[in-house]
Amino acid sequence: MEKILISACLAGDRVRYDGRRAPLENALLARWKEEGRLVKACPEVAGGMTIPRPPAQITGGSGLDVLKGRARVVDNKGCDVTGLFIKGAEYALSIAQKYGIRLAILKEKSPSCGIHRIYDGTFTSTLIPGAGVTAALLTANKVLVFSELELDLVERLLRAGAGDEGEARLF
Repeated sequence: MEKILISACLAGDRVRYDGRRAPLENALLARWKEEGRLVKACPEVAGGMTIPRPPAQITGGSGLDVLKGRARVVDNKGCDVTGLFIKGAEYALSIAQKYGIRLAILKEKSPSCGIHRIYDGTFTSTLIPGAGVTAALLTANKVLVFSELELDLVERLLRAGAGDEGEARLF
């Protein structure tokens, strides 16, 4: 059975920076959980960050820029937490590799898990196009990454099956 990597916060774990829960209530997610498909990970906690922790954002680019050493992740107190974010992204990738995971559902807007949009690093709630550090690393390693708003796409890919080379057959 194909496993799906999911942000632990979406699965209901209390791992968000503010210590609150943010579970995603959805029939597809409930079914995948019942089927034993979901593998939870919180890259930020796995990287060594505490709960709660100061909010952090990427400055100078996106998650891919962080991985290439062209941008940093800093918290709202000015502390550079780039290394912790990279360590957490590497952990998430190791989990995906361990379980042969090709699909991930990650929390949009997060500096780790954002898929399409992340905050711009000014702590003014301004969103920009881009992916977080973990989303970028997973994507670079051929894991198909989706936000919590794209569960229907994940379902379509699961129904379509997979090719021998690990690439989803897109209907």
